[in-house]
Amino acid sequence: MHQKTEPTVQQQYLAYATIPRPVLFWNITGLCNLSCTHCYNASGPDTATTDELSTKEALSLIDDCAKIKVPIILFSGGEPLMRADLWQLAGHARSCGIKTALSSNGTLITPQVAALIRDAGIGYVGISLDGSLANTHDRFRNKTGAFDQAVRAFAYCREAGVRCGVRVTLTRLNHHELEDLINLALNLGACRFCVYWLVPAGRGTGPYKDIQLDKDDVLSAYAMVYRYAQKTDPSVMEFLTVDAPEDAVYLLEMMERDNIHDLPEARALISSMKGGCSAGVRIANISPEGNVYPCQFAQTPEFLVGSVRNRPFSEIWNDSENPVLTLFRNKQENLSGRCGSCTYLDLCGGGCRIRAYRQRGDFNDDDPFCFVSSSGVSGNDRLQNP
Repeated sequence: MHQKTEPTVQQQYLAYATIPRPVLFWNITGLCNLSCTHCYNASGPDTATTDELSTKEALSLIDDCAKIKVPIILFSGGEPLMRADLWQLAGHARSCGIKTALSSNGTLITPQVAALIRDAGIGYVGISLDGSLANTHDRFRNKTGAFDQAVRAFAYCREAGVRCGVRVTLTRLNHHELEDLINLALNLGACRFCVYWLVPAGRGTGPYKDIQLDKDDVLSAYAMVYRYAQKTDPSVMEFLTVDAPEDAVYLLEMMERDNIHDLPEARALISSMKGGCSAGVRIANISPEGNVYPCQFAQTPEFLVGSVRNRPFSEIWNDSENPVLTLFRNKQENLSGRCGSCTYLDLCGGGCRIRAYRQRGDFNDDDPFCFVSSSGVSGNDRLQNP
C-alpha cells in the first residue's frame, strides 16, 4: 500500500510556480449587451470591432499558450457569450490541457447556454452582481431586469452542474448592501464571493472620485468579508478580494489578532508572491484585437506590451527586455511616496500601480487606495489618510 501524500503548500498554489506561466485574462470581444457604469474597458452594444482576432488567430493563440503551459484562460469581454465561436475556443483550450473560466454579466445565460458552458468544459463562471437589490444592480448595469436575469443564471448554472460565483465591485453606491449580498450569494449556491475594489479604468474613470470608498468604508467591508470567511466552510463558498494587494496586510493582522491556526501558511503564501500585484508577472491581458497588456486595467497605449498578430504571445511574455513588462516586474525598485518607504512592501509590493499612475500621474507614486501605516491597520489612529 502507498500512503497518500497531501500536497505541500508550495504544490497547492500557482504563486509558487518557478516558471512564469500567466493566468490569461482574454477579452475575446468588445461587444456587450449592457453598458455598465464602471466597466473597465467601456464595452457596450456599440463597441464591437471589426478587427477582433479571427477564429483561426484565436485558436493559434491557444496553441501558443499551451506551449508555455498557461494554466487557465479566463474568457471575458465585453460579454464573451456574444462571441459565436466561444464554444470552439473553450473546447480547443480544453483539448490543449488549459483550464477555462468565464466572466459574464449573466443576462444571456439560459438553461441551454448553461449546458453549452458545461459541455465546452468551462470550469467556472463569474457572474456580476452589484447589489442585493434589483434597483441597485440595475442602476449599475443601466438595464431594468438585469438583476433578475443574473439571479436566474445562477440557478441555470447550478442545474447544469456548472460552478459559479459572485463578482461585485464595491463603491459608495452599494457597499451598504454587502452583507445582504453575501447572504444572497450563499442562497444562490455560489461557490465563490469575489470583491473587486474599483480601479480608474475605462468607463469607470469618470465617476471614480465620486464613488470610490473611503478608508472607513473599506475597513468595514473588509471586516465583513473576513467575518463571513471565518464562519463559512470554504467547500461551500470561498472569499476573495481583488485589485488591492495591500489587502494582504489587513488579512494577516486580523489572522494574528484571532490566533488563526494556519497563519504561518498564509504568511508563506503571501511572501511567495514577491510583490503582491500580479500584473505583468502572474497575469496577462489580451484585448479583442490581440494587444497584450500587463493586466485588464492597463489597456492604454503607454502600457501596450505587444501584439500577438506581430509576435507569438509566448515570445512577448518571455521577452526580458520589453520595457513595459520590465516596468511592472521591477516595480518595487523605483517606488516613491509612502509605498517606497513602507515596512510592508514585501507583502503588497507597492499596491496597484494603475491607481498610482491614473490618480497621481506617476507610476512610481504611492497607491492612493492604501490606508496602511507603518504600524498596521488595527485602528483608525494607525491608518493613513488617502
